[in-house]
Amino acid sequence: MTDLDALDVIVVGGGGAGLAAAVSAAEQGAQVLLFESERELGGSTQLSAGLFTAAGTSVQRGLGVEDTAERYFQHYMDLNQWLLKPGLIRAFCTAAGPTLEWLLDLGLDVPAAISPDAHTPGLCRAGVEDVWRGHVPRDQGYGLVQVLDRARRERGVQAVLDTRVERLLFEDGRVTGVVADGIEVRAGAVVVASGGFAQDPGLLDRYYPAAREAGDSLFVVAAPGSRGDHLAFAEQTGSSLAGHGWGLMLPTAYFQRHHHWQAGFPPKSRVYVNFAGRRFMDEDASYAVSGGLILAQDGPVWAVFDEKARLALPTGYTDWTPARVAEEARAGRTLRAGSLAGLAAAMDVPDDALTATVARWNAQLAADGTDPEFLREESLAAKGSPGAPDPIATGPFYAARVLPAELVCTHTGLEIDHEAAVLDRTGAVIPGLFAAGEAGGGVLGMRYVGGGNAVANALTLGRVAGRTAAGAR
Repeated sequence: MTDLDALDVIVVGGGGAGLAAAVSAAEQGAQVLLFESERELGGSTQLSAGLFTAAGTSVQRGLGVEDTAERYFQHYMDLNQWLLKPGLIRAFCTAAGPTLEWLLDLGLDVPAAISPDAHTPGLCRAGVEDVWRGHVPRDQGYGLVQVLDRARRERGVQAVLDTRVERLLFEDGRVTGVVADGIEVRAGAVVVASGGFAQDPGLLDRYYPAAREAGDSLFVVAAPGSRGDHLAFAEQTGSSLAGHGWGLMLPTAYFQRHHHWQAGFPPKSRVYVNFAGRRFMDEDASYAVSGGLILAQDGPVWAVFDEKARLALPTGYTDWTPARVAEEARAGRTLRAGSLAGLAAAMDVPDDALTATVARWNAQLAADGTDPEFLREESLAAKGSPGAPDPIATGPFYAARVLPAELVCTHTGLEIDHEAAVLDRTGAVIPGLFAAGEAGGGVLGMRYVGGGNAVANALTLGRVAGRTAAGAR
């Protein structure tokens, strides 16, 4: 049992960030205690694909991919329009690769193989980067958590489950421990890794109101413990916050209610059209940019496909199946018509524009596999689906509303510096307080860099926070 009178570091939260912090602090010789509000460890990391974005790794080198942390940093900052602190982001990009190597040493398996998606082990395209940086582990997020939890047990870190930390001990301007179940537990440093606030509607209204714009289509895939405890800690300690108004909303059909590996995928033969009845994007663009492209349209966006595409949807999923689409069409929620002109009328878009859009699609991408306007053939090839899609030509025709509605993570967190130390509202370090993952603000920006950004942030800054907190004892 852990001696509560000799603690060096307390970690609040047992997801990816908290486990990485606890293990890395223990590796520095610290006595560590971890509190987890839920009945099992893992948090949102366990629910994820485990995809980890990093540069200059042994996996990349094994495939002959040349990459550097500096190149990753430049891409990260440019995509976020330099609204993030360069010092923090450079520290993150520099530490991400070594953190992946650390995980590999702990037993994580990421083979040096090309992966066409976020679920096949290997290296995949994470976002809109010019060099592939998405590292997919075997057993996905669950496997990643199991590797970290085994390391936690081997290093003697006790995890107290089903125990929510009520508040921090904040004395004479320093964090000296926590209060859990009414009991004061003291330590030299505290790492807050309690996750985001996606499960709290009131906090969404305050810190990420854009998520609420999805209305009844909004669904949350974050862990149940994502209740924003770090925001209460900020009020208690005078901590500064970073990332207000930012988060990750994945584009989905209005009727989707599950993550895509349960929901299924929309048909390959589809076009996204805007209020003018025109196609405006690569339908397979990374969600690093696709949500922004959809929100930039002046009106609703529709996925248009035909009967052949509906019937080709595989069964066994919850949302994108032939039967579910037919059910939505019968209810009038998915639009259906016998002709493109009739569908345009139901969509309230110009019929000549929609007809021309589909005709252009059929003559280009569906005919010879090239898409001179939006280069979708490149995205399809990266996803392991290089063949030309079928024409959209077999009635009846369908239109389903598409919008950013799947809330994955929130980005407003305790402002941290390059060592994961929490800053107060003057920009000074709060002694004894560190944060990582969604609870640590300033790494996840206005633009999500791509698949694996959140996991890499959680584990990389978790590791940094644990090591720094151990040194603060």
